[in-house]
Amino acid sequence: MNGIIIVDKPKNWTSHDVVAKLRGALKQKRVGHGGTLDPMATGVLPVFIGRATRAAEFCENAEKEYIAGLTLGITTDTQDITGNVISDNDVTVTSGDLSAILPRFKGAQKQIPPMYSAIKKDGKKLYELARQGKEVPREPRDIHISALELITEPTPNPQLSASNSQPPTLNSQLSTLNSFTLRIVCSKGTYIRTLCHDIGAALGCGGTLSALRRTRAGAFTIDMAHTLEAILATQLTVSDSNIILPVGSIFAECPSIILGEAEVRKAKNGSLCKTKQDTENGKYKVYAPDGEFLLFGEVIDNEVKTIKSFFEV
Repeated sequence: MNGIIIVDKPKNWTSHDVVAKLRGALKQKRVGHGGTLDPMATGVLPVFIGRATRAAEFCENAEKEYIAGLTLGITTDTQDITGNVISDNDVTVTSGDLSAILPRFKGAQKQIPPMYSAIKKDGKKLYELARQGKEVPREPRDIHISALELITEPTPNPQLSASNSQPPTLNSQLSTLNSFTLRIVCSKGTYIRTLCHDIGAALGCGGTLSALRRTRAGAFTIDMAHTLEAILATQLTVSDSNIILPVGSIFAECPSIILGEAEVRKAKNGSLCKTKQDTENGKYKVYAPDGEFLLFGEVIDNEVKTIKSFFEV
């Protein structure tokens, strides 16, 4: 089985939990995901099966979109609502104040990753050191935030219960008057909880991430996602096109070309192959005449250079 399943990750599951569950349910050894979500987060988690795992790197490196709850007035050691509260301050910030400061955090910038992260320092993961009460210097990382906007200023909602199989909306997870909802589009490596922490610091009252939902990862959007409950209730086969997407769907923005039989043999042998004379230079999804997805490649002067192959060896 080769393909991609877009999971609407439930709250309180790790990304590894989801992969392990599907690996067992599908009886497949080669299963991976396209970008970690913290346990408290919900939303788009692309899961790659079989030969499709070779495409996971393209999703990991792709732009992501999030809807995030920012609660002002408190800071925690994890920079999100699951951590221990470090400070609790009065808040006089208005939605106008918040909107006015957000442009400061857009564009290319440096971000210091949180101590509670899987980044390694001298061979040890930072969160392991943090759990020992240690804090060490971290190198700033290059990130890019292309969109950052205030969506709503929700009212309190004490009804926070929701089943793991049906992730709640962001508004249902926010529970204080000082909570706001942000939409963020950002590059790989951006920590949304650190962004919330830094926004709170800039406003002078502190801030923490109180809810997080990923609504897009590269070409995959939330309307393409399925709950784990729905996925596990289906006897999945490669014909389940509404759940198991073809490998080439990750390159949805690229056009397709079909090679002749002789060129297919060359491609599978690792040789350069030719396209039609009128093929424009650029990146393409490359198929065999029978519909087999061969590779993601780049055409230069009517020759196909393989970027990543996906045919069965």
